[in-house]
Amino acid sequence: MGLETLVERHGEHALLLAAGLAIGIAFGFLAQRSRFCLRSAVIEFARNTTGGKLTVWLFAFATAVMATQALAWAGVLDTSQSRQIASRGSLSGAAVGGALFGIGMILARGCASRLLVLAAQGNLRSVLSGLVFAVTALAAWTGVLAPLRLAISEWWTIDGGGARDLIARTGIGHGGALIFGAVWLAAAVFWARRQKVPTWGWAGAVGVGLAVAAAWWVTYAVASASFEPVGVQSLTFAGPSAEVLSRVLVASDKPAGFDIGLVPGVVIGSFVAAALFGELRLEGFEGALGMRRYLIGAVLMGFGAMTAGGCAVGAGLSGASVFTATAWVTLFSMWGAAALTDRLLDQRPTGAIDQPVPGATTPPGGSARPA
Repeated sequence: MGLETLVERHGEHALLLAAGLAIGIAFGFLAQRSRFCLRSAVIEFARNTTGGKLTVWLFAFATAVMATQALAWAGVLDTSQSRQIASRGSLSGAAVGGALFGIGMILARGCASRLLVLAAQGNLRSVLSGLVFAVTALAAWTGVLAPLRLAISEWWTIDGGGARDLIARTGIGHGGALIFGAVWLAAAVFWARRQKVPTWGWAGAVGVGLAVAAAWWVTYAVASASFEPVGVQSLTFAGPSAEVLSRVLVASDKPAGFDIGLVPGVVIGSFVAAALFGELRLEGFEGALGMRRYLIGAVLMGFGAMTAGGCAVGAGLSGASVFTATAWVTLFSMWGAAALTDRLLDQRPTGAIDQPVPGATTPPGGSARPA
């Protein structure tokens, strides 16, 4: 049965909802097992430690770039009409929003996707932080914070199309972009061997990267077979979290699509992984100071992600995999602001960065306490 037949029989929105749910479940399961998290990767880099988290992120990043560009090179994917490339963008929003997100993920001890994963396994800190993140993202999208977001975004804008497409601007083509990803994958393999990153670490991260490419391909394929306008997109968690929250609070006649399936899918996948491997446990805050820190971080992440046009996954993997200029500005801003925040607030001689990758040896002086 061809895709056109499926679209005609079930409708594009139902297919996108199912695809979002399936890819979300896979992402949640693999992210939980690999401990994929941009915050942990940045901290390892900033502290010059070798716990495997940076290597895990590199595997996900390189795989997302290679798989996405391989699809484009083969002619089965065209992201030129995706919002991240075709529409007008904001370099100021990317820089300011990315920096705010980077600060926020250090304070909240996890990026947006990591909060979902931890919440699913019983971390009540992440449940509350994730809710505040979604509320703030919704406020920045259509609520009281929208004017401030729009004002920041207007400082420095960039035209859509070729101006935002770094592959077109640099002339490297999809083949050159594929080689770029291969170089980083080779670096990830090298470091994984040196650091003895366990199977779940590198394999789960590869799966995370493949989920990004799968989302690009599925949404493009449905858009190509549909007679209605359908957005070509990949994984991101700011907009979808805000939309899910909006639908929970207010009934909507807008058809549910990819985003509505993605968020619950990640929660389901993470919960299943934690249940299968005996990692379900309730955890709360450790005093009022800790709660204030998490909530401030969640607010900064929610506003920052909507201002930047993407979160750690939306910009750092999805946007970067199609070489969107604003996504790369966002990613660099996240890294820089997060590293500086960690240096000013959190650097200690000892202490675990996050849950260790399953099978990994805990560094001397560290602990296995989740973030």
